[in-house]
Amino acid sequence: MSGNLIIENDIAAAAKVPCFNVNGVSCDVRNKDDDRLDLCVVHSISPCTAAGVFTKNDVQAAPVVLSRKWLASGEDFHGFVCNSGNANACTGEQGLIDAETMASEAIHHTGSSPGSFLVCSTGRIGEFLPMDRIIHGIRDCTQSLGNLPEHGERTSRSILTSDTCSKGCLAKWEMEGKELSVGGFAKGAGMIEPNMATMLAFLLTDVKIHPGLLREVLTDAVNKSFNRITIDGDMSTNDTVLLLANGTSGKCISEKTSQDLQLFQEAVGRICLDLAEKIVSDGERITKVVRVEVENAPDDGAAEKVCRSIGNSLLVKTSWYGGDPNWGRLVHAAGYAQVGLEMDKVDLHYEDVPVLLAGAPQTQNRSSWKTVVDKDHFTIRLNLNLGTGSCAILSADLTEGYVDFNKSE
Repeated sequence: MSGNLIIENDIAAAAKVPCFNVNGVSCDVRNKDDDRLDLCVVHSISPCTAAGVFTKNDVQAAPVVLSRKWLASGEDFHGFVCNSGNANACTGEQGLIDAETMASEAIHHTGSSPGSFLVCSTGRIGEFLPMDRIIHGIRDCTQSLGNLPEHGERTSRSILTSDTCSKGCLAKWEMEGKELSVGGFAKGAGMIEPNMATMLAFLLTDVKIHPGLLREVLTDAVNKSFNRITIDGDMSTNDTVLLLANGTSGKCISEKTSQDLQLFQEAVGRICLDLAEKIVSDGERITKVVRVEVENAPDDGAAEKVCRSIGNSLLVKTSWYGGDPNWGRLVHAAGYAQVGLEMDKVDLHYEDVPVLLAGAPQTQNRSSWKTVVDKDHFTIRLNLNLGTGSCAILSADLTEGYVDFNKSE
């Protein structure tokens, strides 16, 4: 199916999906008296079906609480409003009021139907939003919505916090002679751990699809992408992935159109995976991106536990930073996942270079191990030879720069 699918790296992707108008503005959410973009509005001319996946943290920000509630209603939506620089988290009843006000202001200024906007925030926890400036920002943003590349670029920049770059991509394909598309943009660089964290991702499409199926497609894509990355093992309060489908192409995706559904699933999956990889690659002060693959574990859940143990181990991550092929750290991390690992069955490879075969060190390859771990991107493959379970995640090293960047706000 993939031969018909085109994926483009495009930070203006939000403006490339038909009948979505977008923009990003500055309203000084951070109170630094600068012109940094920090608020965006995404508006669909036509009503959308929508789906969302959110943080599993017990502490959830006001916009997460409300957007989750609104999505459960099954109503149609016309868009969302998002600010960066302030998470509106741990802000009590006032936070809920402020989040609802943001959505209401976007509805009012776009002339949309009541209850048709979702809301997201990202940034510092525990501070109230500067609502006077945000309300003015929403008004200004909605007055200058559009679908030109500069509108898309401003939108993708407006959601960034500690990111060093915007992240976006676009998928296009044909169905019965009609071009369809999925555009996506995201933010995230720190507090990134499977089950998402301090990340936002937004996907837009012009296909027609009912909410239940849209939710299934998005959940499956998130489980294989955003829930398979880790930078520092921290989970935040605001993680959100939204997918809006406005149906303006007139092309319907359903369980009855299995080939069309498969291609749509692939498009959404590829967008999520691309954005997830961009998030890890932009990790706070990282120098290496590492793919950890575990195969032949007792089951998929066990494989995931081993992946997470390795990907989140501070000892492992610091050895990657030092270019040290310290396989002992990998094995001890895999062992404390406690999935029944048997050392005399373990095969370990750095890329294609054997490190352990049936638990025996292949020390003749020591210099080749070092060559692999010195790379900016490399893959570690761990075969437990215990079953058929498998998992893969993207992780990163841990640097002095990360500590220095995060030691205070």
